[in-house]
Amino acid sequence: MNPLRKLAGQTAIYGLPTIVGRLLNYLLVPLYTRAFIPAEYGVVTEMYAYVAFLFIVLTYGMETAYFRFASAQQGKGSVFGTALFSLGFTSAVFTLAGFIFAGPVSAWMGYPHHPEYIRWFVLIIATDAITTIPYASLRLQNKPLRFAFIKIANIATNIGLNLFFILFCPYVLAHYSEGILFQLIHNFYNPSIGVGYIFISNLVASLVTFVMLLPDMMKQIKRPDATILKQMLVYAWPLLIFGLAGTVNETFDRIILKHLLPKNMDVMAQLGIYGANYKVSILMTLFVQTYRYAAEPFFFAHAKEANARHTYARLMHYFIIICLLIFLVVTLFLNEVLFFIGPAYREGAPVIPILLLANLFLGVFYNLSVWFKLTDQTRKGAMISLAGAGVTLGLNLLLIPLMGYMGAAWATFACYAFMMVISYLWGQRYYAVDYSLKAALGYFSLAMVLYAVSHWLAPESGLLYYVTNGSLLLIFVLVVLFREIKPMLSGTARR
Repeated sequence: MNPLRKLAGQTAIYGLPTIVGRLLNYLLVPLYTRAFIPAEYGVVTEMYAYVAFLFIVLTYGMETAYFRFASAQQGKGSVFGTALFSLGFTSAVFTLAGFIFAGPVSAWMGYPHHPEYIRWFVLIIATDAITTIPYASLRLQNKPLRFAFIKIANIATNIGLNLFFILFCPYVLAHYSEGILFQLIHNFYNPSIGVGYIFISNLVASLVTFVMLLPDMMKQIKRPDATILKQMLVYAWPLLIFGLAGTVNETFDRIILKHLLPKNMDVMAQLGIYGANYKVSILMTLFVQTYRYAAEPFFFAHAKEANARHTYARLMHYFIIICLLIFLVVTLFLNEVLFFIGPAYREGAPVIPILLLANLFLGVFYNLSVWFKLTDQTRKGAMISLAGAGVTLGLNLLLIPLMGYMGAAWATFACYAFMMVISYLWGQRYYAVDYSLKAALGYFSLAMVLYAVSHWLAPESGLLYYVTNGSLLLIFVLVVLFREIKPMLSGTARR
């Protein structure tokens, strides 16, 4: 079977639950941004920024290490058991510490009356960390349907509980004053919990996932091997640095934003506005994440094939085209996209094109990362991410006081562009791949020109708006088809 078609099929299956889940969660954004004021939604934005950072700490590169060692060794059960034991032990220690210090941590974060937030998130992070290995095992065993089923169950639980707590319960209390249903809701639902119900829904969904994956864990687990654990940790620790630096790049702006804005501003409201508009860039993030799910094991599985580098180049080529198409769809029809967030949040829309391009650069970087993962030079990948984190920290500290959340968006853009360029230049020295640079730059330039034309014309009337922007999108699609259809049919890649 053609390897690109196989990857496309697996991306579709692995990506389906992620895409559906993200889109459905995206449909919760209108609920959040209408049920909660920006300052309340700012709490959600900040808490999940910390979660992303701590999740990397608690998984410390073991997922990729599992792929590396389980792919290379016959004793996959020992590798599985070793990785699961390691994550289980560190998650238990983390949970104990989180419960002990929940009060001081919540006070330090500015939520002294809500230590329960810390306890809930400690359980969420620990549970999700443990389940990364059984999820990775399903991917390695090419069981995308079971992977998708469990993912969808997690998503359905989370969304169902969000709707129940944020819509159904308040509706019952507001419209009924007696009856069995009213009494049931009144007895366990507490309106003062507010955004906390978002966190509770997430926690229950994570626990459901753990229970569903438990048979997979019990079926494969074997006694942990100290020798394998040592080898995995040596391989993984640079990935921890890599992941931490990457998470700084992804989330530091939402962690530091409220500390750098002028004190006379409603900083939590600004954080909420930025976080809501960050969500609008979800379509690019969706594609990058789902592609990455299937691509990482694909890279390792095809590394020894004679035409592997050519395959990687073709993947990059089509990846960039799809990302640019996503960029144009979102930016040319931004008015429709903005409908999904509340009116109080729409002032932050100018960050969306910047963040879309930033995530495109991040996706290219993920493709380029094949060079240091396949050559076991993960330390160099960690160095690139650390350099990117330095760019993120420096630019956020410089730009946020001057530009507010626009400065945070530009810092993200600059960081990922920097990492992309450095990884390409460095990678060509150790694992040269003949990427289609000329074609990529040509498509990128075309997309930017079309976006600029739309921004310059700025059609206001409904018909003119759709005709103009639809025509601009069609130009890009026709150019791509004209240049790609014959090479794709003949099995060659245009350069």
